[in-house]
Amino acid sequence: MKGESVSLNSGLTEMKDDDVILWRFEDDDTVIAEINKRADRITVYEDVLDGRFRDRLKLDNQTGSLTITHITTEHEGVYYLQINGVIKSFRLFVFGVYEYVNEGDSVSLNSGLTEMKDDDEIQWRFGDENTLIAEINKRFDRFTVYEDVLDGRFRDRLKLDNQTGSLTVTHTTTEHEGDYHLVINSEIRDRFWLYVYVLESVTEGDSVSLNSGLTEMKDDDEIRWRFGNILIAEIYKRFDRFTVYEDVFDGRFRDRLKLDNQTGSLTVTHTTTEHEGVYKLQINGVIRERFRLAVFDEVTSESVKEGDSFSLNSGLTEMKYYNRIQWRFGDENTVIAEIHKWVDRFTVYEDVLDGRFRDRLKLDNQTGSLTITHTTTEHAGDYKLLVYSDVFTGRFSSKVFRVSVDDSVHCCGPTEAVIRLVLSALVGVATVIIVVYDIRSRRAERDQAHIHTSGSIEI
Repeated sequence: MKGESVSLNSGLTEMKDDDVILWRFEDDDTVIAEINKRADRITVYEDVLDGRFRDRLKLDNQTGSLTITHITTEHEGVYYLQINGVIKSFRLFVFGVYEYVNEGDSVSLNSGLTEMKDDDEIQWRFGDENTLIAEINKRFDRFTVYEDVLDGRFRDRLKLDNQTGSLTVTHTTTEHEGDYHLVINSEIRDRFWLYVYVLESVTEGDSVSLNSGLTEMKDDDEIRWRFGNILIAEIYKRFDRFTVYEDVFDGRFRDRLKLDNQTGSLTVTHTTTEHEGVYKLQINGVIRERFRLAVFDEVTSESVKEGDSFSLNSGLTEMKYYNRIQWRFGDENTVIAEIHKWVDRFTVYEDVLDGRFRDRLKLDNQTGSLTITHTTTEHAGDYKLLVYSDVFTGRFSSKVFRVSVDDSVHCCGPTEAVIRLVLSALVGVATVIIVVYDIRSRRAERDQAHIHTSGSIEI
């Protein structure tokens, strides 16, 4: 990552008394550091190549390994180590940002510009083949996306920002995972590595199946499932061997893993929050899929009256620079709001789900809490919060809020309340009058009947 340090290992545990070590950079064969053990001379050449290595090189006196600190994209390239005439090489890639996105979501790759200059030329390239997928020629006011390259995987998915030159990839799939290069005026300015995950969510105690995507394994297939970077299950079809490693991670997967003998899919049963994290599917040595599993151990219930507002608390007092927050809604896990603190981006997606959240979402810039205003019954459902604690590893935590909206009629103001109170009082008085009149009428009828009966007896 840009700004970090990297050590290039010489492979030696200790140099010999007559060793001569040279470190060179790129094809112009420029020496940037050397050790002559015989002459007891250790030298770094910081002023070569326009000083790009100044105050950044450190040599290990014992092993001859080289460390480069505070890396920028200028330090990307091939480094050659020569020890007594024997040469080995290192290729260094420098990335500006690792981006983590869930399949189906959009991701914006920031050019770092606030506004393009009149003569700027910007190119966006993808993958090992360095394929051109979008470019801007500001001088001719030309903005072009190449959607049909790479078998059309970017068709209808690329958007260029006319002011900054930033690139957005929408409706991402695992085909869009990889290395994106930003080239400005023929110079590589930044590299982005994009990881695309399949998001799965489950309530604690339930089971979840991670789909391999295969309908049937081939006879020579080798499948491995990893949690983080640790192997938890594998299949060698050739030897008909199916193995689950239940005792890793202090036994958290014991009696919980099941492999599908036909497809190689993995099921995790009786889930707990310990099983929350990233699962990687590797088929024949190639990572085919990454799954991000969120396990909700507690559902917070919220009730609100239609027309009112409600706030969902992130639980954070203040976000850190490496935090990323996503708010998702419904069974489809649709993203409705997110914060990417690393690039200072706060976004609400008001037009998703037929625009039901339009003009209704508010994000707290400090805590990431979400407020929904002017609620209707369309806003009832499950709101899922994912808090990514590390932009480099993709580690995250999660919680869910189950919101119900009461659509019954309720008072909307003090005037209506007074009117209802007066009407209720009038109805009450009228009811009392009717009851009193009825009682008096019945009593009069009874007295009249008594008088009539008494008169007949005397006669």
